[in-house]
Amino acid sequence: MIIPYFRRCLIALLLAAAAFAPCALAQQEFPPPQGHGRVVVLVSGTAGPKHDREFAQAIAALGYDVALFDGNKMEGTGAVGMKSAIEQARQMPHALPGKVALIGLSLGGGLALAYGSLMPNEVAVDIVWYPATGFFLRLPGFVRHIKVPVLMFAGESDTYRDCCLISTARAIAAAAKVPFELVTYPNTGHDFIVGGSNYNPQSYKDALDRSAARLKAAFGD
Repeated sequence: MIIPYFRRCLIALLLAAAAFAPCALAQQEFPPPQGHGRVVVLVSGTAGPKHDREFAQAIAALGYDVALFDGNKMEGTGAVGMKSAIEQARQMPHALPGKVALIGLSLGGGLALAYGSLMPNEVAVDIVWYPATGFFLRLPGFVRHIKVPVLMFAGESDTYRDCCLISTARAIAAAAKVPFELVTYPNTGHDFIVGGSNYNPQSYKDALDRSAARLKAAFGD
């Protein structure tokens, strides 16, 4: 469950005042074929990083240095945890300097949307796949704070724990003021990526192609 935004801000400030060390997070690097690349911070869902390894490899194959983080360990760390993950990713052996791209899946998508979308100095684009959006219902004014371009993918048949409903995704997109693109897929459920419990080849390929195009545009490649 994602703690409401303003409460998280207070927690983040307190943690920042104490130390960054508690936000150290386990991660794995997936280098690009050319050896070095712009950084993509990939945040997993509740199934954990192992579930998303094949997807991470697919993003890395596009030419990016992917740092995969466990969304379960990031939950509860707020903006401080997200910034810590970004800084760790920038220190990866194959990382090029500059802003990063965020990609979040399910829980990780919710975290990327809730915190990464508010960090225009660190994040070039925020790409969220079937993100957890329940926090929006408790904090509808949140969307006005988004400062990073967002690309969201949602399955129209997604009813997983009522965390990622298509109606909520559409409400967020309708309320957004910054560039915010919502792409929805009929007959598609939650976790439709490669290796996912509801893998949908057509929806996955389209979303991956769109992600590739958005990454390329964000980094000016």
